[in-house]
Amino acid sequence: MNKTYDSKDIIVLEGLDAVRLRPGMYIGTTGTKGMHHILWEIVDNSIDELANGFGDTIDVKLYKDGSASVEDNGRGIPTDIHPQMKVSGVQVVFTQLHAGGKFNADNYNYSGGLHGVGASVTNALSEWLNVTVFRNKKKYEMSFKSYVGLDGKIKSGIPVTPLIETGTSKKSGTFIHFKPDFKVFGEQEFSNEIIAKHLKELAFLNKKIKLSLFDERTGNLVDYYYEGGVADFVKYLNESKNVINEKPVYIEGKTDLVELAMAFQYTDQYTESIFSYVNNIPTTEGGTHETGLKSAFTRVFNDVGRKFGFLKDKDPNYMGEDYREGLTCVLAIKMKNAQFEGQTKTKLGNPETKTEVESVVVTELQKYMENTATRKFIESIMQKAKVAAQVREQEKKAKELTRQKNSIDSANLVGKLSSCTGRKPELNELYIVEGDSAGGSAKQARDRSFQAILPLRGKPLNVEKKRLHQVLANEEIRSIISALGAGIMDDFDVTALKYHKVVILSDADQDGAHIRAILLTFFFRYMRNLINEGHVYIGMPPLYKVYKKDKVIYAYDDNNLQEAIDEVGKGYSIQRYKGLGEMNPEQLWETTMNPERRNLMQVSMEDAVAADKIITVLMGDDIESRKDYISEHANFEREDNFEKIGV
Repeated sequence: MNKTYDSKDIIVLEGLDAVRLRPGMYIGTTGTKGMHHILWEIVDNSIDELANGFGDTIDVKLYKDGSASVEDNGRGIPTDIHPQMKVSGVQVVFTQLHAGGKFNADNYNYSGGLHGVGASVTNALSEWLNVTVFRNKKKYEMSFKSYVGLDGKIKSGIPVTPLIETGTSKKSGTFIHFKPDFKVFGEQEFSNEIIAKHLKELAFLNKKIKLSLFDERTGNLVDYYYEGGVADFVKYLNESKNVINEKPVYIEGKTDLVELAMAFQYTDQYTESIFSYVNNIPTTEGGTHETGLKSAFTRVFNDVGRKFGFLKDKDPNYMGEDYREGLTCVLAIKMKNAQFEGQTKTKLGNPETKTEVESVVVTELQKYMENTATRKFIESIMQKAKVAAQVREQEKKAKELTRQKNSIDSANLVGKLSSCTGRKPELNELYIVEGDSAGGSAKQARDRSFQAILPLRGKPLNVEKKRLHQVLANEEIRSIISALGAGIMDDFDVTALKYHKVVILSDADQDGAHIRAILLTFFFRYMRNLINEGHVYIGMPPLYKVYKKDKVIYAYDDNNLQEAIDEVGKGYSIQRYKGLGEMNPEQLWETTMNPERRNLMQVSMEDAVAADKIITVLMGDDIESRKDYISEHANFEREDNFEKIGV
């Protein structure tokens, strides 16, 4: 590896252009997610530096003025003059799109960001950005600013001065301080909770690297540092679960193409939880590395089972899903030239990775099983797999029966499902509504050309810790499966979906929150790609009607109730909606179902780890954890875990 890392190593593909004009092309959205994205771009650059062996500390700070800073103790951005651009390496990095030191393998073996857009996009979408570089025992500084020019057009990320040497320093690294531009992001603020979760995850994935978060607004300082890396990650994920092996199994290894770290632990649950990462990027849709992992697991456990006598010669091998029942696993790989695919670009596509990962896992897992694992541990896994295999056969028959009953179930949906007349799934919406009363109102309120209504006549089954045959026995769950028409689990085919918007519409109270949690748990465990590909939404009915004579304003939460009162003026009256059934069809259409006026929250799978943790706590058996969570998040009026979008 080239340790010099000078400006000649920064390869320029094209200049910075049109980021201000179309920020969504670069950061996806100018909402909360997008604003945090420009922070992640800077953090990820520091992580790439440290993950390649240069430095061990990253400090993130949030300021009262809405700005943020990231400092690392890496090598520092190159400060010498770039041979092509004739300006400093710092200026190139922050003003040229697709400029960086990651387009070849001389300076970074592994990198999460391969497009070189990070620092320049953050600069372009900031009101101002200041850089301090500590390098070669010197201190360098440079500032950038966005402003409106004499021609009325916004000039983005313009250097205030060239890079200036301002002193000497024994430090090494880079300090970047920036303020997101309110003209792009509005009056949003950085979320301590979102940033803390992200930094904690990065600390798990990069063991022995310290990440800290200081929030000047509250005075809180938190450090994240994990000696055990992904093994500590698995322990964290299983905090509220009953585990079978007390200590997670940890293995690591590398080939010429892949460097791998993996940890796993078994619980008494019936579903598997595999979280995979490539160069610190979560691959929520899996990919070839997960396929290699699963193949290796099946192969090793069948071999070990026979070697220890738990599988006899006459016994057939167990299937991979039998060995993965109750498994919690974190797989983190680093590789060059990662290629992502899928709807959300979170699925690894490199075909060679399957063989590489399988080879490492087979080799290292065999060593562990034969040299370190106790017979009792192996026996517990084989016994669990044996029961899972027996249940699988039963469930295979149940699934066959479900397929055979599809036409019957479809017939049974008559009287339950009020379908729409539209024949284009991408335009159609299914409202899953709590109760017959609200269902009746929704049926009258809807636009039947594209909106279908499925009322739930009883509370659906909490599928957490239930086996598949128990799930399929629940009438409400079966109705949802039949209405969507895309199957479940491995058979789930998102292209067969009859409705591209699936809207959960329930009352804004604790019972409504429970039904939302039950349905989201079902989708997460049995139709995860429904969430992955952005098809699940939560309807947002108003909580209040503020009115006086002919003037009516609806308030969707306590925060805008006062605004509604002020707008209506003196002599107002307030109606508090306790349930959807209290609204007549016209009100329900006007406030909740009309695409031109409604608010929907799209359920995102950006943080599968957080989703798994929340579902385990809320829907599992650990009562104390549930009490603690409810005490901390006691407001059931609204779901604040998802980004609210107008649809």
